[in-house]
Amino acid sequence: MMKNLFTIVFILIASTNSAFCDAISETRKQEILQILKHDCGSCHGMTLKGGLGPSLLPKDLKRMSEKQIVLTITLGRPGTPMPPWEPFFNNEETHWLAQQLLNGVTFSKTSLKPLNNASNNENNHQ
Repeated sequence: MMKNLFTIVFILIASTNSAFCDAISETRKQEILQILKHDCGSCHGMTLKGGLGPSLLPKDLKRMSEKQIVLTITLGRPGTPMPPWEPFFNNEETHWLAQQLLNGVTFSKTSLKPLNNASNNENNHQ
């Protein structure tokens, strides 16, 4: 019985996280990616490879869980230049941004796309 309850709770939590991400409009996702490129990029480097702040590339974020990344974005890092972004992103947006960072984001001159976006692959081949 307890195992079934745990399974149900896990499924509900997992489906809720993806539902949150689906609720963010494409326009808002692009706004968040613009903030990532210009505001976060001012410390983490315009290609997110690091600068004043550490690299935000997936290979360098492997040591952190999504929850740790969400907490860092939300609360910042006291005693460092990393500010809290809670006033600018709601919980769903912060989770979406953390997922994008873990999956990788590419910046082109004309647009910003998550690396895991299927349409991004189509645009690259045109």
